[in-house]
Amino acid sequence: MSETSSSAPATRCEYTYAFLILRLWLGLRAVLAGLEKFESKGSYSFAAYYENMKRLATGITGASFMPLWATKLFAFSIGYALITLGVAILLGIKSRCSLFLMGLTYVALSFGLMAVQESDGVAWLGMHVALVAGALVLVQHNRFALWRD
Repeated sequence: MSETSSSAPATRCEYTYAFLILRLWLGLRAVLAGLEKFESKGSYSFAAYYENMKRLATGITGASFMPLWATKLFAFSIGYALITLGVAILLGIKSRCSLFLMGLTYVALSFGLMAVQESDGVAWLGMHVALVAGALVLVQHNRFALWRD
């Protein structure tokens, strides 16, 4: 009996550290994925972002059943969503909500890749979804946050 009571604080710390590592990885991944959408020829700009996203939306529409208005709407907002959610996850701002929205974002990105039959990308995003799900299971151990749920 004394063995379980002495190991409980250690377990809590391990879960806290596991969640912190997941939170850092997921947050950094989202921020950098969002920022890369603003890049063109080594420089970052809003003009490059809208050109890149227009090309992305047109490519998805051309290779799938999805209409251009839907792909443009998604593509023009995805970079901002990734950066915003990534920063929120990194800082621990409403972690449950931020992680849930990040998971939905990855599901939506996966859907787009499924529509164009890009299996490798779907598999990579599936791993992201799994990591978000794991973080959501551990979110109760969120000790380092600016704004808890």
